[in-house]
Amino acid sequence: MSENRLFTLGIEEEFQLIDPETRELKAHIQQMLETKDSHAALKDVLKKELHQSVVETGTCVCENIKEARREIVNLRSELAALAKENNSRIAAAGTHPFSHWMDVPITDDPRYHTLLQDMQLIARANLIFGLHVHVGIDDREIGIHILNAARYFLPHVLAVSTNSPFWVGRNTGFNSYRIKVFDRFPRTGIPDYFSSLTEYENFLKLLVKTNCIDNGKKIWWDIRLHPHFDTLEFRICDVPLRVDETIAIAAMFQAIVAKLHKLIKQNLGFRLYRRALIMENRWRASRYGIHGKLIDFGKQEEVDVKVLLRELIEFVDDVVDDLDCRDEVNYFNEIVKMGTGADRQLAVWEKSKDFKKVVDFIIEETHLGLKN
Repeated sequence: MSENRLFTLGIEEEFQLIDPETRELKAHIQQMLETKDSHAALKDVLKKELHQSVVETGTCVCENIKEARREIVNLRSELAALAKENNSRIAAAGTHPFSHWMDVPITDDPRYHTLLQDMQLIARANLIFGLHVHVGIDDREIGIHILNAARYFLPHVLAVSTNSPFWVGRNTGFNSYRIKVFDRFPRTGIPDYFSSLTEYENFLKLLVKTNCIDNGKKIWWDIRLHPHFDTLEFRICDVPLRVDETIAIAAMFQAIVAKLHKLIKQNLGFRLYRRALIMENRWRASRYGIHGKLIDFGKQEEVDVKVLLRELIEFVDDVVDDLDCRDEVNYFNEIVKMGTGADRQLAVWEKSKDFKKVVDFIIEETHLGLKN
Protein backbone atom coordinates (compact mmCIF):
# COMPACT_ATOMS: atom_id res chain seq x y z
CA MET A 1 0.00 0.00 0.00
CA SER A 2 1.43 3.40 -0.93
CA GLU A 3 1.94 6.05 1.74
CA ASN A 4 -1.14 8.01 0.66
CA ARG A 5 -3.31 4.97 1.40
CA LEU A 6 -2.31 4.98 5.06
CA PHE A 7 -5.31 5.48 7.39
CA THR A 8 -7.83 5.54 4.56
CA LEU A 9 -11.38 4.65 5.52
CA GLY A 10 -14.05 2.28 4.30
CA ILE A 11 -17.38 2.06 6.12
CA GLU A 12 -20.09 -0.61 5.84
CA GLU A 13 -23.53 -0.16 7.38
CA GLU A 14 -26.25 -2.82 7.67
CA PHE A 15 -29.84 -1.58 7.66
CA GLN A 16 -33.24 -3.00 8.48
CA LEU A 17 -35.94 -2.93 5.82
CA ILE A 18 -39.20 -1.93 7.51
CA ASP A 19 -42.85 -2.16 6.49
CA PRO A 20 -44.17 1.40 7.11
CA GLU A 21 -47.62 0.09 8.08
CA THR A 22 -46.81 -2.74 10.49
CA ARG A 23 -43.29 -1.52 11.42
CA GLU A 24 -42.17 -5.14 11.15
CA LEU A 25 -39.13 -6.26 9.21
CA LYS A 26 -39.92 -6.58 5.52
CA ALA A 27 -38.39 -9.28 3.29
CA HIS A 28 -37.75 -6.92 0.40
CA ILE A 29 -34.09 -7.07 -0.57
CA GLN A 30 -34.68 -8.74 -3.94
CA GLN A 31 -37.06 -6.01 -5.10
CA MET A 32 -34.55 -3.41 -3.92
CA LEU A 33 -31.77 -5.00 -5.92
CA GLU A 34 -33.96 -5.22 -9.03
CA THR A 35 -34.76 -1.49 -8.93
CA LYS A 36 -31.42 -0.08 -7.72
CA ASP A 37 -30.29 0.93 -11.23
CA SER A 38 -32.42 4.06 -10.90
CA HIS A 39 -29.97 5.15 -8.18
CA ALA A 40 -26.52 5.31 -9.71
CA ALA A 41 -24.77 5.76 -6.35
CA LEU A 42 -26.03 2.34 -5.24
CA LYS A 43 -25.08 0.41 -8.39
CA ASP A 44 -22.05 -1.43 -7.01
CA VAL A 45 -22.42 -0.92 -3.27
CA LEU A 46 -25.79 -2.44 -2.38
CA LYS A 47 -25.41 -5.93 -0.93
CA LYS A 48 -27.78 -8.60 0.23
CA GLU A 49 -27.24 -10.52 3.45
CA LEU A 50 -28.42 -13.81 4.97
CA HIS A 51 -31.91 -12.52 5.79
CA GLN A 52 -34.11 -10.86 3.18
CA SER A 53 -34.86 -7.91 5.45
CA VAL A 54 -31.20 -6.83 5.66
CA VAL A 55 -29.42 -4.54 3.22
CA GLU A 56 -25.79 -3.42 3.41
CA THR A 57 -24.05 -0.44 1.87
CA GLY A 58 -20.32 0.20 1.69
CA THR A 59 -18.37 3.32 0.86
CA CYS A 60 -15.52 3.55 -1.59
CA VAL A 61 -12.00 3.92 -0.16
CA CYS A 62 -12.13 7.38 1.45
CA GLU A 63 -9.00 9.46 1.90
CA ASN A 64 -10.28 11.15 5.07
CA ILE A 65 -13.25 11.43 7.40
CA LYS A 66 -14.77 14.37 5.50
CA GLU A 67 -14.97 12.28 2.33
CA ALA A 68 -16.36 9.40 4.38
CA ARG A 69 -19.14 11.64 5.72
CA ARG A 70 -20.13 12.72 2.20
CA GLU A 71 -20.22 9.07 1.14
CA ILE A 72 -22.30 7.94 4.10
CA VAL A 73 -24.80 10.79 3.71
CA ASN A 74 -25.11 10.07 0.00
CA LEU A 75 -25.49 6.31 0.44
CA ARG A 76 -28.05 6.59 3.24
CA SER A 77 -29.98 9.21 1.25
CA GLU A 78 -30.07 7.12 -1.92
CA LEU A 79 -30.95 3.96 -0.01
CA ALA A 80 -33.73 5.75 1.86
CA ALA A 81 -35.17 7.00 -1.44
CA LEU A 82 -34.95 3.54 -3.03
CA ALA A 83 -36.65 1.95 -0.03
CA LYS A 84 -39.46 4.50 -0.13
CA GLU A 85 -40.01 3.83 -3.83
CA ASN A 86 -40.46 0.18 -2.86
CA ASN A 87 -42.90 1.03 -0.05
CA SER A 88 -40.29 0.30 2.63
CA ARG A 89 -38.23 2.31 5.08
CA ILE A 90 -34.66 1.87 6.30
CA ALA A 91 -33.81 1.73 9.99
CA ALA A 92 -30.39 1.69 11.67
CA ALA A 93 -30.33 -0.32 14.88
CA GLY A 94 -28.45 -3.43 15.95
CA THR A 95 -31.66 -5.44 16.40
CA HIS A 96 -35.31 -4.92 15.51
CA PRO A 97 -37.36 -4.19 18.63
CA PHE A 98 -40.03 -6.84 18.12
CA SER A 99 -39.87 -8.79 14.82
CA HIS A 100 -38.95 -12.45 15.27
CA TRP A 101 -36.14 -14.01 13.27
CA MET A 102 -38.33 -17.07 12.62
CA ASP A 103 -40.64 -14.92 10.49
CA VAL A 104 -37.94 -13.51 8.18
CA PRO A 105 -37.08 -15.53 5.02
CA ILE A 106 -33.52 -16.44 4.13
CA THR A 107 -31.93 -15.04 0.96
CA ASP A 108 -31.75 -17.62 -1.82
CA ASP A 109 -28.01 -17.81 -2.45
CA PRO A 110 -25.57 -20.77 -2.41
CA ARG A 111 -23.32 -18.94 0.05
CA TYR A 112 -26.13 -18.63 2.57
CA HIS A 113 -27.34 -22.18 2.01
CA THR A 114 -23.84 -23.35 2.92
CA LEU A 115 -23.77 -21.13 5.98
CA LEU A 116 -27.12 -22.48 7.16
CA GLN A 117 -26.01 -26.05 6.59
CA ASP A 118 -22.90 -25.42 8.66
CA MET A 119 -24.26 -23.20 11.44
CA GLN A 120 -27.85 -24.46 11.58
CA LEU A 121 -30.14 -22.59 14.01
CA ILE A 122 -27.57 -20.07 15.20
CA ALA A 123 -27.25 -18.76 11.64
CA ARG A 124 -31.02 -18.68 11.20
CA ALA A 125 -31.36 -16.64 14.38
CA ASN A 126 -28.52 -14.24 13.56
CA LEU A 127 -30.79 -11.37 12.54
CA ILE A 128 -28.53 -8.48 13.56
CA PHE A 129 -27.18 -5.26 12.07
CA GLY A 130 -23.64 -3.98 12.49
CA LEU A 131 -21.14 -1.33 11.51
CA HIS A 132 -17.78 -2.30 10.00
CA VAL A 133 -14.95 0.23 9.69
CA HIS A 134 -11.83 -0.42 7.61
CA VAL A 135 -8.71 1.63 8.32
CA GLY A 136 -5.89 1.43 5.79
CA ILE A 137 -2.44 0.25 6.88
CA ASP A 138 0.84 0.43 4.99
CA ASP A 139 2.43 -2.75 6.35
CA ARG A 140 0.62 -5.93 7.40
CA GLU A 141 3.35 -6.81 9.92
CA ILE A 142 2.80 -3.47 11.64
CA GLY A 143 -0.91 -4.10 11.24
CA ILE A 144 -0.70 -7.18 13.47
CA HIS A 145 1.01 -5.21 16.22
CA ILE A 146 -1.58 -2.44 15.96
CA LEU A 147 -4.31 -5.09 16.15
CA ASN A 148 -2.80 -6.48 19.36
CA ALA A 149 -2.86 -3.07 21.05
CA ALA A 150 -6.16 -1.82 19.57
CA ARG A 151 -8.02 -4.74 21.17
CA TYR A 152 -7.91 -2.90 24.50
CA PHE A 153 -10.00 0.01 23.18
CA LEU A 154 -12.74 -2.07 21.55
CA PRO A 155 -15.04 -2.20 24.61
CA HIS A 156 -14.74 1.59 25.01
CA VAL A 157 -16.03 2.21 21.48
CA LEU A 158 -18.62 -0.57 21.77
CA ALA A 159 -20.09 1.23 24.79
CA VAL A 160 -20.59 4.38 22.68
CA SER A 161 -22.12 2.43 19.77
CA THR A 162 -24.64 0.38 21.77
CA ASN A 163 -27.95 0.45 19.90
CA SER A 164 -29.76 -2.87 20.41
CA PRO A 165 -31.57 -3.11 23.75
CA PHE A 166 -34.58 -5.10 22.45
CA TRP A 167 -34.95 -8.61 21.04
CA VAL A 168 -38.20 -10.24 19.80
CA GLY A 169 -40.38 -7.90 21.84
CA ARG A 170 -38.41 -8.00 25.08
CA ASN A 171 -36.24 -5.49 26.89
CA THR A 172 -33.09 -7.60 27.19
CA GLY A 173 -31.42 -5.55 29.91
CA PHE A 174 -28.43 -5.20 27.60
CA ASN A 175 -27.45 -2.04 25.76
CA SER A 176 -26.02 -4.16 22.94
CA TYR A 177 -27.88 -7.45 22.71
CA ARG A 178 -26.71 -7.75 19.10
CA ILE A 179 -23.23 -8.67 20.25
CA LYS A 180 -24.60 -11.43 22.49
CA VAL A 181 -26.54 -12.90 19.56
CA PHE A 182 -23.40 -12.91 17.41
CA ASP A 183 -21.35 -14.52 20.20
CA ARG A 184 -23.03 -17.82 19.34
CA PHE A 185 -21.00 -17.93 16.12
CA PRO A 186 -17.52 -19.45 16.22
CA ARG A 187 -14.43 -17.26 15.79
CA THR A 188 -16.07 -14.15 17.27
CA GLY A 189 -15.13 -11.81 20.09
CA ILE A 190 -11.71 -10.40 20.93
CA PRO A 191 -8.89 -12.14 19.03
CA ASP A 192 -5.85 -13.65 20.70
CA TYR A 193 -2.45 -11.97 20.71
CA PHE A 194 -0.29 -12.76 17.67
CA SER A 195 3.46 -12.19 17.93
CA SER A 196 3.93 -11.72 14.18
CA LEU A 197 2.25 -11.73 10.80
CA THR A 198 3.70 -15.19 10.19
CA GLU A 199 2.07 -16.58 13.32
CA TYR A 200 -1.24 -15.03 12.27
CA GLU A 201 -1.04 -16.42 8.73
CA ASN A 202 -0.05 -19.86 10.01
CA PHE A 203 -3.10 -19.82 12.26
CA LEU A 204 -5.35 -19.08 9.28
CA LYS A 205 -3.65 -21.80 7.21
CA LEU A 206 -4.24 -24.30 9.99
CA LEU A 207 -7.95 -23.48 10.12
CA VAL A 208 -8.24 -23.91 6.36
CA LYS A 209 -6.20 -27.13 6.37
CA THR A 210 -8.40 -28.66 9.07
CA ASN A 211 -11.66 -27.60 7.35
CA CYS A 212 -12.68 -25.14 10.06
CA ILE A 213 -12.97 -22.42 7.40
CA ASP A 214 -12.52 -22.22 3.65
CA ASN A 215 -11.24 -18.63 3.64
CA GLY A 216 -10.15 -15.86 5.99
CA LYS A 217 -13.45 -13.98 5.74
CA LYS A 218 -14.99 -16.58 8.07
CA ILE A 219 -12.90 -15.12 10.87
CA TRP A 220 -15.54 -12.91 12.49
CA TRP A 221 -13.53 -11.32 15.31
CA ASP A 222 -14.31 -7.84 16.64
CA ILE A 223 -11.15 -6.69 14.87
CA ARG A 224 -9.30 -8.51 12.13
CA LEU A 225 -6.56 -8.00 9.61
CA HIS A 226 -8.63 -8.20 6.47
CA PRO A 227 -7.72 -11.27 4.36
CA HIS A 228 -7.92 -9.41 1.03
CA PHE A 229 -7.38 -5.70 1.74
CA ASP A 230 -4.55 -3.91 3.52
CA THR A 231 -6.87 -2.76 6.27
CA LEU A 232 -7.66 -3.34 9.90
CA GLU A 233 -11.38 -4.02 10.06
CA PHE A 234 -13.28 -3.08 13.22
CA ARG A 235 -16.46 -5.16 13.52
CA ILE A 236 -17.55 -4.79 17.16
CA CYS A 237 -20.12 -1.98 16.86
CA ASP A 238 -23.88 -1.92 16.47
CA VAL A 239 -24.92 0.13 13.46
CA PRO A 240 -25.65 3.57 14.97
CA LEU A 241 -28.85 5.56 14.57
CA ARG A 242 -27.39 8.75 13.10
CA VAL A 243 -24.84 9.54 10.42
CA ASP A 244 -22.99 11.69 12.95
CA GLU A 245 -22.54 8.68 15.24
CA THR A 246 -21.26 6.45 12.46
CA ILE A 247 -18.75 9.11 11.45
CA ALA A 248 -17.61 9.69 15.05
CA ILE A 249 -16.97 5.98 15.55
CA ALA A 250 -15.12 5.68 12.24
CA ALA A 251 -12.99 8.72 13.13
CA MET A 252 -12.12 7.27 16.53
CA PHE A 253 -11.05 3.95 15.03
CA GLN A 254 -8.94 5.83 12.47
CA ALA A 255 -7.36 7.90 15.23
CA ILE A 256 -6.62 4.84 17.39
CA VAL A 257 -4.84 3.15 14.47
CA ALA A 258 -2.90 6.32 13.66
CA LYS A 259 -1.82 6.81 17.28
CA LEU A 260 -0.68 3.22 17.71
CA HIS A 261 1.11 3.38 14.34
CA LYS A 262 2.88 6.55 15.53
CA LEU A 263 4.02 4.88 18.75
CA ILE A 264 5.42 1.91 16.84
CA LYS A 265 7.29 4.19 14.45
CA GLN A 266 8.79 5.95 17.49
CA ASN A 267 9.90 2.55 18.83
CA LEU A 268 7.32 2.85 21.59
CA GLY A 269 4.27 0.78 22.33
CA PHE A 270 1.01 0.45 24.22
CA ARG A 271 0.77 -2.04 27.05
CA LEU A 272 -0.84 -5.30 25.97
CA TYR A 273 -3.43 -7.19 28.00
CA ARG A 274 -4.74 -10.73 27.95
CA ARG A 275 -7.79 -11.50 25.84
CA ALA A 276 -9.62 -12.82 28.91
CA LEU A 277 -9.30 -9.44 30.64
CA ILE A 278 -10.47 -7.47 27.59
CA MET A 279 -13.44 -9.83 27.29
CA GLU A 280 -14.50 -8.78 30.80
CA ASN A 281 -14.71 -5.18 29.60
CA ARG A 282 -16.48 -6.25 26.43
CA TRP A 283 -19.21 -7.92 28.49
CA ARG A 284 -19.61 -4.84 30.66
CA ALA A 285 -19.85 -2.56 27.63
CA SER A 286 -22.56 -4.67 26.01
CA ARG A 287 -24.50 -4.87 29.27
CA TYR A 288 -24.28 -1.30 30.57
CA GLY A 289 -23.20 0.86 27.62
CA ILE A 290 -21.82 4.22 28.75
CA HIS A 291 -23.45 3.94 32.19
CA GLY A 292 -21.25 1.24 33.65
CA LYS A 293 -17.63 0.84 34.64
CA LEU A 294 -14.79 -0.80 32.77
CA ILE A 295 -11.65 -2.18 34.35
CA ASP A 296 -8.50 -0.11 34.11
CA PHE A 297 -6.08 -3.02 34.07
CA GLY A 298 -3.05 -0.83 34.75
CA LYS A 299 -4.61 0.57 37.93
CA GLN A 300 -6.41 -2.74 38.61
CA GLU A 301 -9.63 -0.91 39.47
CA GLU A 302 -13.04 -0.11 38.00
CA VAL A 303 -13.39 3.26 36.28
CA ASP A 304 -16.52 4.98 35.00
CA VAL A 305 -16.86 4.53 31.22
CA LYS A 306 -17.36 8.26 30.73
CA VAL A 307 -14.01 8.95 32.42
CA LEU A 308 -12.29 6.39 30.22
CA LEU A 309 -13.84 7.93 27.11
CA ARG A 310 -12.39 11.32 28.04
CA GLU A 311 -9.00 9.61 28.49
CA LEU A 312 -9.39 7.95 25.08
CA ILE A 313 -10.05 11.30 23.41
CA GLU A 314 -6.93 12.65 25.13
CA PHE A 315 -4.92 9.60 24.04
CA VAL A 316 -5.51 10.32 20.35
CA ASP A 317 -5.27 14.10 20.68
CA ASP A 318 -1.87 14.38 18.99
CA VAL A 319 -3.02 12.69 15.76
CA VAL A 320 -6.51 14.06 15.16
CA ASP A 321 -5.40 17.34 13.61
CA ASP A 322 -3.18 15.58 11.09
CA LEU A 323 -6.17 13.38 10.25
CA ASP A 324 -8.51 16.42 10.25
CA CYS A 325 -10.99 14.55 12.44
CA ARG A 326 -10.94 16.50 15.72
CA ASP A 327 -14.60 17.54 15.51
CA GLU A 328 -15.67 14.01 14.61
CA VAL A 329 -13.74 12.42 17.49
CA ASN A 330 -15.05 15.06 19.91
CA TYR A 331 -18.60 14.06 18.93
CA PHE A 332 -18.12 11.23 21.44
CA ASN A 333 -18.80 13.92 24.06
CA GLU A 334 -22.13 14.70 22.37
CA ILE A 335 -23.12 11.03 22.39
CA VAL A 336 -22.38 10.87 26.10
CA LYS A 337 -24.58 13.95 26.67
CA MET A 338 -27.59 12.79 24.62
CA GLY A 339 -27.20 9.07 25.32
CA THR A 340 -26.37 6.22 23.00
CA GLY A 341 -28.84 4.76 20.53
CA ALA A 342 -29.79 2.19 23.17
CA ASP A 343 -30.42 4.92 25.74
CA ARG A 344 -32.64 6.85 23.36
CA GLN A 345 -34.59 3.77 22.25
CA LEU A 346 -35.18 2.84 25.88
CA ALA A 347 -36.39 6.37 26.66
CA VAL A 348 -39.02 6.13 23.91
CA TRP A 349 -40.09 2.72 25.19
CA GLU A 350 -40.33 3.87 28.82
CA LYS A 351 -42.50 6.80 27.78
CA SER A 352 -44.79 4.99 25.33
CA LYS A 353 -44.61 1.25 26.10
CA ASP A 354 -45.15 0.91 22.34
CA PHE A 355 -42.57 -0.89 20.21
CA LYS A 356 -44.02 0.63 17.04
CA LYS A 357 -43.17 4.07 18.39
CA VAL A 358 -39.64 2.82 19.04
CA VAL A 359 -39.38 1.72 15.40
CA ASP A 360 -40.74 5.09 14.26
CA PHE A 361 -38.06 6.78 16.36
CA ILE A 362 -35.30 4.60 14.87
CA ILE A 363 -36.48 5.44 11.34
CA GLU A 364 -36.59 9.16 12.15
CA GLU A 365 -33.06 9.12 13.58
CA THR A 366 -31.76 7.06 10.65
CA HIS A 367 -32.95 9.75 8.23
CA LEU A 368 -31.61 12.70 10.22
CA GLY A 369 -29.38 14.92 8.08
CA LEU A 370 -30.05 13.07 4.83
CA LYS A 371 -30.75 14.70 1.49
CA ASN A 372 -34.36 13.58 1.26
